[in-house]
Amino acid sequence: MSTEWVLHCATSLAQLDPGATASATQLAQYYDVPQAYLAKQLQALVRAGVLAATTGPRGGFRLARAASEITLLQIVEAVAGTSSPYECREIRQQGRGALPPEECRSTCVLAAKMAEAHQAWRGSLAGVSLADVLATLPPSAPARTRLRLTGTA
Repeated sequence: MSTEWVLHCATSLAQLDPGATASATQLAQYYDVPQAYLAKQLQALVRAGVLAATTGPRGGFRLARAASEITLLQIVEAVAGTSSPYECREIRQQGRGALPPEECRSTCVLAAKMAEAHQAWRGSLAGVSLADVLATLPPSAPARTRLRLTGTA
């Protein structure tokens, strides 16, 4: 859930004019998500150097770097961390079906396949920048996003 939110928010912020910002409230209203929770996720992106935040009446969030320098992996890892979603606990050595230790000297094939899949997933996301995402949007999308998000065209 939060990964989806921050990916969409970063993409929306990438469509703003250079230097323009959007507040957590504006982004929460734009996507109809809880503002307090979204603000925490956006702060994680600030800590990761993906977004920059400014305070005050015209404050808000903007990209900290060019869209071409921000990958989807950086955004995802800022809120979800870098750990693999699969953790091998060697259950093949437990219970009634326990294998003897000598049959478990090498990495479990399932753990190895899951590690390969995780690396492929990371590689795929690392190869896609926000600029790449923007290049696939309809030409009218940035102006529509600016208008609906910040009231500017």
